[in-house]
Amino acid sequence: MEEHLKHPIFKILSDIASEKNMEIYVIGGYVRDLLLHRPSKDIDIVVLGNGIELAETTAKRLGGLTVSVFKNFGTAMFRYKGMEIEFVGARKESYHRDSRKPEVEAGTIDDDQKRRDFTVNALAISLNKDNYGLLVDPFNGLQDLNDGILRTPLDPVVTFSDDPLRMMRAVRFASQLNFTIDAITFEGIVANKERLKIVSKERIMEEFNKIMASPRPSTGIRLLEKSGLLDVFFPELTALKGVEVMEGIGHKDNFNHTLAVLDKVAQSSDNLWLRWAALLHDIAKPVTKRFVPGQGWTFYGHNHVGERMTARIFNRLKMPQNEKMKYVQKMVLLHMRPIALVEEEVTDSAVRRLLFDAGDDIEDLMCLAEADITSKNEEKVKRFLSNFQLVRQKLKEVEEKDAIRNFQPPVSGEEIMQTFNLPPCKAIGDIKNAIKEAILDGIINNNISEAREYMFKIAGEMGINP
Repeated sequence: MEEHLKHPIFKILSDIASEKNMEIYVIGGYVRDLLLHRPSKDIDIVVLGNGIELAETTAKRLGGLTVSVFKNFGTAMFRYKGMEIEFVGARKESYHRDSRKPEVEAGTIDDDQKRRDFTVNALAISLNKDNYGLLVDPFNGLQDLNDGILRTPLDPVVTFSDDPLRMMRAVRFASQLNFTIDAITFEGIVANKERLKIVSKERIMEEFNKIMASPRPSTGIRLLEKSGLLDVFFPELTALKGVEVMEGIGHKDNFNHTLAVLDKVAQSSDNLWLRWAALLHDIAKPVTKRFVPGQGWTFYGHNHVGERMTARIFNRLKMPQNEKMKYVQKMVLLHMRPIALVEEEVTDSAVRRLLFDAGDDIEDLMCLAEADITSKNEEKVKRFLSNFQLVRQKLKEVEEKDAIRNFQPPVSGEEIMQTFNLPPCKAIGDIKNAIKEAILDGIINNNISEAREYMFKIAGEMGINP
């Protein structure tokens, strides 16, 4: 394995450890990614002894690098040549039933490997002079790596009960690496799913967002659903499952549809928040579902209800309550609008209104709307996608002609007040809104002269004169 240790820090650490008579290894994710030929951003160093002391000695030798010390965790970290290098003393852990924070004591390299979450993350490479580059693999992790299998080093029931976040990590690694979770390990997740409730929402969502960012997010979400974890922290998603039939008429399974849309968006965009919009676009269908005799299943207003549910979900899951959430809400609210354009005649007025409401997010909205076409009828899909090209062309033409995207009415409220000598009042908003609507409907063009002329017309109709 020596030929794999190309980063200069390894030889430097080996020399210092030799001088101090310390036993030292590189361990965990860096070793895994090294063997998988994946890029890595950090290196974990485990030492039999004081990890903080080794970090400070090494940083001093490298020219006085800044060391971040976390005494509560017995770890230290610094940046060197593009990598975050973290140091910790080898340890063994014991857990209390109601906490995922372990009691820690010094241990051997064997103890340290036993406490790791998966065999593929328990792999270590020696940096010691007498066996430099030797792979230390007590749990057959290399074979699991080659087979694409995730297994726990010890009994999975104990591993997951001790630290339930590891269950989310199992699904995340399966999703990111396209690995399979070993059957016994998966049974351990199912047995411990309720233990996830002791983990903070922030940590759960950190793992969930990594699943969402993986090449095919549905892989991880299906594992979360199958294991029962999804129902523990995200019951709104599992509520999408199933097909109800009345009078011989069934609706599509909205869980499967949602995951299909999510994967299609993931093929087109790395934008995590657009992926969230795909995940939540039909989230309100279970609560808006109605059967109308002679008509079939309806989900009236699911986009409006979904917009409100998005805020509640983000709040409960401790997700950001900021512009990112508002963006997802907007996408959920508007996701049907481009499809409505496709189904009807594409008028300039409808396109203007879509541009006005979507603003700079119009491309993202079109990406979501196109992904939302998941019919098994290939001819229908082909027709819709063809019509979407017409909508895109129309969007471009109207934008170039009318400059509607993010526009503000050419006449301001202040100008209306000055022109008609009005104090602040409802009439000003009414006049301004009438000008906006006239531009969107194509009654007048988006310019100052036509807007002013229209302002006088509307004011006159309201009995307001200069």
